[in-house]
Amino acid sequence: MKLVVVKIGGSTLGNQDTTLEDLVKLQGYGISVVVVHGGGKIISEWNARMGVSASFVQGLRVTDAAELEIVTAVLGGLVNKKLVIAIQSLGGKAIGISGCDGDLLQAKMKNPELGYVGEIAAVNPVPLRKLLEAGYMPIVAPISSGAFDNKMTLLNVNGDAAAGAIATALNADKLVFMTDVDGILDSSGESISKINATEVENLLKSGVISGGMIPKVEACLNALTSIHAVSIVNGTRPRAILAENGGTTIVAE
Repeated sequence: MKLVVVKIGGSTLGNQDTTLEDLVKLQGYGISVVVVHGGGKIISEWNARMGVSASFVQGLRVTDAAELEIVTAVLGGLVNKKLVIAIQSLGGKAIGISGCDGDLLQAKMKNPELGYVGEIAAVNPVPLRKLLEAGYMPIVAPISSGAFDNKMTLLNVNGDAAAGAIATALNADKLVFMTDVDGILDSSGESISKINATEVENLLKSGVISGGMIPKVEACLNALTSIHAVSIVNGTRPRAILAENGGTTIVAE
């Protein structure tokens, strides 16, 4: 049975796209699906409500103690459970968990400048395998456990990095990143349909790839150690997951 890991972000969590329908279709075809979700847009909305300002460093959200509470509540609670309900309402079978559950994601502090942000150090794929064997689609919120100031705590981990690490640990057949643009763009702003790892690294060094696309392509490069090809597709296009329509495929060489 094929195994697909799909990362969906806040930009592709709207009601107008077919992302969730596509996920349920894949499950109906007998394909094992693991979903890792983000929710940055919704976190920003809650920041505004709570009067908490947000800042980013190379596409990563700076997370202080106040921000950590919002991130945990929004990702581990609101977004995760809404996704589970939506998938079940479409006929799918889903269970929502976070990276803290079953020590799924274990992280270490990434950079003091980022605060409570973790860099994934290890993945325990057993909880996901058990859910998949039981016929469920795991919906993973990218929150981990890790050490901060010599104490175990919650850490905010980048959803793209989490998806890449999970796909590698599960030896997935395919890894797909959903976004709201047509994959990787060249210096002229044109979409690149296929590119190899060396070419991606050159685009990173030259600054053509910037902002929130940086952690996404870095996760792709890391995953290529065990997965032949990964895709970044435009999740706002109909049937984007099924057709991988409007995006970029990255291959090792």
